[in-house]
Amino acid sequence: MTEFTAKTILSDIEGTTTSISFVKDKLFPYAKEYTKDYLEQTWINKETSEIVRELFELPEFEVYKKEATNLGDESYDVYTVNGFVKYLIDKDLKLGPLKKLQGLVWEKGYEKGDLKGHVYPDVPEAFKRWKEAGLRLAIYSSGSIKAQQLLFGQTELGNLLPYISGHFDTTSGHKQEQQSYVNIAKALGEEPCDILFLTDVVKEAEAARKAGLQTVILARPGNAPLTDDDKTQYTVVNDFESLKIKLKESS
Repeated sequence: MTEFTAKTILSDIEGTTTSISFVKDKLFPYAKEYTKDYLEQTWINKETSEIVRELFELPEFEVYKKEATNLGDESYDVYTVNGFVKYLIDKDLKLGPLKKLQGLVWEKGYEKGDLKGHVYPDVPEAFKRWKEAGLRLAIYSSGSIKAQQLLFGQTELGNLLPYISGHFDTTSGHKQEQQSYVNIAKALGEEPCDILFLTDVVKEAEAARKAGLQTVILARPGNAPLTDDDKTQYTVVNDFESLKIKLKESS
């Protein structure tokens, strides 16, 4: 068992607490299928209007207009927005207004019971164990904070939000940039060396390490394969049961 001492655990979601297939094969297709319905129901709402404005201001929209056919008129209707959203999802682009809209669509899905958040079986017990040890747990994902709260609040294994004390998304910076982890450490009020970051992505671990965080890479089923060099440079575990994390006492 690999041992660490920390004050705060910062965890990724996709490939770390939650299967990549849940995001790719359940959440994204749901957003593609039901965005049009959501837009039609909320088109005149201030929140939706603001998201639509932000979507049309993205540089990617100019590219989409050149590639797409049969666009709506210059007023840019529901049809246009829905087509653009599908385009962005297919490109797997992690853009703020897209993430906000997806979160709202997923919220309706959770409310209707169409969606239940996936977490690996070892996750609830690990969250409980860390909290009982006095460790603080925060989440950092490219998915919006709303989407994070929906997933952990309504998982197949129960409500896990009581174990989580903070949520961070790309408003803190992109996940492969060193400064993002500096920003998060500052927001948490912790020295970077007192934070243990859990992820499945080597470039994220590299950025976090450069910022001074401790790092662990999860080799869950379905995650991208790791090279021998990756396994040499980073601590790699298969699940949370393989981690022993003790609370670092304040000096």
